[in-house]
Amino acid sequence: MAFSRKVLSLLSESIKTLMIVCIAEKPSVAKDIAHVLGAVHSHDGYMEGNGYQVTWTFGHLCELKEPHEYTPLWKQWSLGALPMIPPRFGIKLKADKGIEKQFRIIESLMRQADGIINCGDAGQEGELIQRWVMQKAGARCPVKRLWISSLTEEAIREGFQTLKDQGEYQSLYEAGLSRAIGDWTLGMNATRLYTLKYAQNRQVLSIGRVQTPTLALIVKRQEEIAHFKPEPYWVLTTVYRDTVFTAVMEQDEEEAPAQTVAEADKKKNALARRGFSTQEEGEAALAAIRDALFTVTDVKTKKGTEAPPRLFDLTSLQVECNRKFGYSAEQTLQLIQSLYEKKLTTYPRVDTTFLSDDIYPKCPRILEGLTAYAAFTSPLAGQKLLKSKKVFDTSKVTDHHAIIPTGVPAHNMTDMEKTVYDLVARRFIGAFYPDCRFLQTTVRGAVEDIAFKVTGKQIADPGWRVLYGANGGADTEKPAEDERTLPAFQKGESGPHRPELAEKWTQPPKPYTEATLLRAMETAGRLVEDDELRDALKENGIGRPSTRAAIIETLFKRHYIRKERKNLMATPTGVELIGLIREELLKSAELTGIWEKKLRQIEKHDYSAQKFLEELKQMVADLVQTVLADNENRRVTAAPEEKKTDAPKRKRAARKKTEPKAAPVAEGDVCPLCGKGRILKGRTAYGCSEWRNGCTFRQPFEQ
Repeated sequence: MAFSRKVLSLLSESIKTLMIVCIAEKPSVAKDIAHVLGAVHSHDGYMEGNGYQVTWTFGHLCELKEPHEYTPLWKQWSLGALPMIPPRFGIKLKADKGIEKQFRIIESLMRQADGIINCGDAGQEGELIQRWVMQKAGARCPVKRLWISSLTEEAIREGFQTLKDQGEYQSLYEAGLSRAIGDWTLGMNATRLYTLKYAQNRQVLSIGRVQTPTLALIVKRQEEIAHFKPEPYWVLTTVYRDTVFTAVMEQDEEEAPAQTVAEADKKKNALARRGFSTQEEGEAALAAIRDALFTVTDVKTKKGTEAPPRLFDLTSLQVECNRKFGYSAEQTLQLIQSLYEKKLTTYPRVDTTFLSDDIYPKCPRILEGLTAYAAFTSPLAGQKLLKSKKVFDTSKVTDHHAIIPTGVPAHNMTDMEKTVYDLVARRFIGAFYPDCRFLQTTVRGAVEDIAFKVTGKQIADPGWRVLYGANGGADTEKPAEDERTLPAFQKGESGPHRPELAEKWTQPPKPYTEATLLRAMETAGRLVEDDELRDALKENGIGRPSTRAAIIETLFKRHYIRKERKNLMATPTGVELIGLIREELLKSAELTGIWEKKLRQIEKHDYSAQKFLEELKQMVADLVQTVLADNENRRVTAAPEEKKTDAPKRKRAARKKTEPKAAPVAEGDVCPLCGKGRILKGRTAYGCSEWRNGCTFRQPFEQ
C-alpha cells in the first residue's frame, strides 16, 4: 500500500512537471494568451505559470538563405551563374541581435518542452513563420495548433478547448513554403538577369512575382490614357415640366458585363455616343423639335429591392477606406490589425465576405456589445435576427470569416481607428436589417421622331440605409442611381418644352487609385462590379489580401510609381522597365493569377507542392535562356527618381525645389526640354508626349 502511494506520488509529480510551450507571433498576443492560461510570472522573453510557458516571435525570425550562403559562386552577380536554383532550400535567422536573443530563449524552452502549441496568426504566413522557428530550434515534441479568429478571452478559451493536431495544417505550410521559394527563385534570378542584361550606371532592376505584374497594370493604364483620342459628340436634352429628358438615339438593350477595364471604358464611351456624332446632325434635330410639342409616350413604375452591402474582407475594407478617407492600403491594414489586437474586431487578413453558420448564435451578444450604436441595434434586440445566405454561408468560409466587431465595448481608439471601426460596425449591423425597398419610374417621351427618356427612384422603405443617414448608401464602389422623385406624368399628355444641344467628349480611362488597383489585383486585371463574379475571380487574383498593400509600398520604394493626389502614376523608370520586359510570365496579371490559384490548390490538397516547384524551376530556366538569347542592344535609360518619399505631404515641397520657373507653354507646342515631344494638357499641369520615353517636363497651370 505504501509502495503504491509512493508510485502515485511520483506519477503525480511527473504530471505536474509537464511543461507546454505556447509560441505566439508577437508579445501583445502572447500576453493575452498567458492571461487566459494563468501564466502570470514574467521572465526574459516568456511568461510562465499553470504548466505553460508562453513565448513569442517578432513576426519573421527566420528567412530563406541568401544566394552566396549556398555557394560562394553566387556571391558575385554573373549571367553565367544563372539560374540559381539550390538543390535544397535552407533557412537562417535574420541578422538582428534582438531576434537572435529571443530565438535562443525559444530554442531553450522548446528543447525542454513536453509539448508545443503553435499560437501563430491563423493563416498561411503565420503558419510558415512558426514552422520555420520550430525547425530552426530543433523541436521534437508533439505540436498542437491554436486556430482562432479573434483575441477575446472567450475566443482564446474556446480555441484551447478545440486544439488541432499540427498535421492538419501541413498543406497550409506547404503552400506558404512554396510561395516563399517561388518568390525567392523568380525574384533573385530575374532581378540579377535583368539588371546585368539591361541596366546602366549601377542601377538595380527589381523584378518580383507579384510586384512586376502590378506595375504592368499601372503602365498599361497610362498607355491607354496616353493613346486615347477623345472624340466629340452632341447630346440633345429637353426640359418638360421642370424635368430634364435626354434623347435616346437607339433603344436600350441588355448590356453584357465588361470583362476588362478597357472593355468597360469602351462600353462607357459607346453609351455616351448615344448622342449625335456631328454638330450638324444635332443642330438639325434641335431645329426640328424646337417648335413641336413634347408628348409622354410611356410611364412605367416597378418595385425594386437593394440588399445590404456585403461584410468586409480585407481588400474591400482597404478599397472603402481609400475612397472615403484617402487611407493607403498599408495604413488600413495597420489600423484594422491594431483593432484586432485591441480585441475590437476579428482577424483581418481574410478574403471572404461571409460568416460561417456557427457565428449566427453569437450575433445577438455581439450586437448587444455595440453600445455606441444602440439607436440601430435596439430595434433588433429581443427578436429573431435575419439569416441571409448572402451573409451566412459556411461553404464560402475557409480559414476565417469576414471582418466583424467582436462585441467588446469600443475603447482606446485613435481617430483613424474610429473611422475604420465605424465602417465595420455599420456593415455588421446592416446585415440584419431588411432590404431597402424602392420604386423606379421610367418615363419616355417623344418630339417628332426623336425619343426621350428620364428615370427616377423613390425610396419606399430605407431598410438598412437608415444606418447611413442622409448619405443613404454604403457602397461607394457602385455609381449612385438618380434618386430624385419625378412628377406624376400621364401617358399621352403633351406640352411645350425647352430643348438644348450640348457638346461632350468621350473620356479616357481613369488612372488607378489604390482602391481601383487593389480591385484589379484581386481579379487579375478584370473590372468586375458584380459581387458573385468577383468572388469567382478571386481564385486567380494577384497576391494575397495580406500582401497587396506591401506590394504597392514596394513599388513606391523602388521609385517605379509615384502618387499624384489619389492617382498612382508610373515613373519613367517604371514605364521603361515594363516596356523592356517581353516575357509575359513576368508581367501578365492573368498568368500570375494562375500561379496564385495553384498555391491555393496546394492549401486545399488539390495540387502537389513538388509539382508546383518543378514547374517554377523550369519557368525560371526558360526565362534565363530567353533573355540571354536577346541580341538587341536594349537598355533602361531613365534615371532613378530623386530620393524622396511618395507621400503627398512631402511631394509638393520637393516640386518647389526641383522645378525652376520656365517660359509658359501651350498645348501642341514642341517640348522645351527634349525637343521631340509635343505639349499635352493634363488636369493640373502641362506635360510632354514623350514622357514614356523618359522626358520629365512638367509645368503646373498656375505658373
